[in-house]
This record gives sequence, structure tokens and C-alpha cells, in this order.
Amino acid sequence: MQANTARDNLAESHPCPLDVVRAVYRAYAARDLAAIQALYHLDCEIYQSDLLPWGGEHRGHAGLQQFFIRLTSTIDTEIVDEQLFEAGDRVVSIGRTRGKALATGRQFELPAVHVYTVREGTIRRYEAYVDTPAMLSACATD
Repeated sequence: MQANTARDNLAESHPCPLDVVRAVYRAYAARDLAAIQALYHLDCEIYQSDLLPWGGEHRGHAGLQQFFIRLTSTIDTEIVDEQLFEAGDRVVSIGRTRGKALATGRQFELPAVHVYTVREGTIRRYEAYVDTPAMLSACATD
């Protein structure tokens, strides 16, 4: 039986989506914006609820940078992965985000789901979902 060499060559030329997402989590933990940007496609899309101070739809590397600057100026957070799995060109992370709201000093630990679309070795779309009312409560300055 002959192997599908075109598909095999494509798979060999790009890291698997799980490896891309694992790499971006390492870059997030290191707060390494250059490494983060290198893993995202130039025309990437980032989405998180616009109820959050850093949320909304962000596009491209400029939007990615704006998203992370707003995020890191509002909260100090770390992602705790509990489950990470691949579903076609999507990678789903189910876990928790824990940290502190910078304006209030309030600690939080909340459920979080991240959905990445990864194609040809880069992240094309990132969607982040957290317990929004609980996060807003942690960030509220009353």
C-alpha cells in the first residue's frame, strides 16, 4: 500500500496543533510577547467577552499585543491546564485561571476554557472563556 506522501510531507513540515498550544502556554507563563507572536499567524483573531476590560475581538499582531497588554495590566494570572485535546484543527483547553486583580488585590481561581484554531503550525484564532461574572467581581473597585 502506497502512503499519502503529500499529506505526510505537510504533517512533517508543521508541528502538531497540540505542540503549538503547549508552546504558547510556555510563552504565556514566561510573559514572552515575542515568542507568543511567533506562534500566532499575522492575521490571527482573538476573542474574549467584551464585558471584560481586555475583552472583545482583536485582530492581527497589533490586536494580539493590545489584548495581552490590557490583560496583564488588569490581572496577574496563570493558566492551569486540566485537559488539553485536539479536535481537527482545533485544540481545546479545559482548566482554571488563577491569580490576582491588580486594582483590587482580590485573588481568583476560576474555570476557563480556551479554544485554539491551529493551521500550518500557527494559531489562527484564540477564544477564551472564563466565569465572567466572577472575574468582574474580582476586578470591581466598587
